Amino acid sequence: MTFDIPNNHIQIGGRKSKLAVVQSEIVKSIIESKYPELSCSILALSTLGDNVQSKPLYSFGGKALWTKELEILLLEEMEEFPKLDLIVHSLKDMPTNLPDEFELGCVLDRQDPRDAVVMGLGLPYKSLSDLPDGSMVGTSSVRRSAQLMRHHPKLRFESVRGNVQTRLKKLDDPETEFQCLLLAAAGLDRVDLGHRITCRLDAPEMYYAVGQGALGVEIRKDDPVMKSLLKTLEDKPTTYKCLAERSLMRSLEGGCSVPIGVQTNYNSETQELLFKGIVVSPDGKEFVEGQIIDKVTSNEEANQLGVRLSEILVKNGAKKILDEVDFERINQRPENTK
Repeated sequence: MTFDIPNNHIQIGGRKSKLAVVQSEIVKSIIESKYPELSCSILALSTLGDNVQSKPLYSFGGKALWTKELEILLLEEMEEFPKLDLIVHSLKDMPTNLPDEFELGCVLDRQDPRDAVVMGLGLPYKSLSDLPDGSMVGTSSVRRSAQLMRHHPKLRFESVRGNVQTRLKKLDDPETEFQCLLLAAAGLDRVDLGHRITCRLDAPEMYYAVGQGALGVEIRKDDPVMKSLLKTLEDKPTTYKCLAERSLMRSLEGGCSVPIGVQTNYNSETQELLFKGIVVSPDGKEFVEGQIIDKVTSNEEANQLGVRLSEILVKNGAKKILDEVDFERINQRPENTK
């Protein structure tokens, strides 16, 4: 298969962090391996989410925190920056409602979607249940802290920002207040820091974020050539799972900072997708869980499954929880804990 691409060159854009660059390089490698006649180059750019590190993620509202600057370059070149052909995102950070000019071209390379516990160097603990009452856990995610307040009410949770290396440096500082961090397992694995993981969290203790562990490739809607190329790269089971997850979040009108967790499993033999979801209040005291299973053989069926699960969750009270989310109260201290 050949594609009419000027100079057989594809300009990839992504964020500037080490993890983001590694992810852009993964997509570059996938394209060049399948199509040796094509060459790719990578532009790494800082975004609002990268540049403002002093505020917790939830305070931004969270719906285009990591994407806007790069999307401008999908439309046109600016100053010294070239026009992009595609943007590589951590899919969990990619808004479920994209601007009209753009679309999700494909989903690639989903690694372990679970969240991981990373203990401070030298500490004897492995899991959260090992920690003494009152221990401080660092996370930038209301989804993580909300779920864990349900299961570990005697722990404390505080926001910690920065790229993976910056967060680990804060954790390992001798003067740190944190005993451990909660991070995406896939991010640690991709930058060869999987050895720092002391525990990987499974549902129902921790449902993972929508799209977590997967790469999302964003393109212009008016670029059929790039769309056709990317369609040849996608993995169908991964795509179905992630589209269902994103459809759920879209239906619940949630940004990437809200307390919605998911777990999806696709059986390629029966073509059935088992989809579980949870919505949790930031203090962990209220929650709604639901699940659905059905045959999924197309992107549209995957999207519909997400809508159907959202209806189940809303019927059970999820909308009320989301409507009452007050992000200023996310870091409430558990009762009776100093």
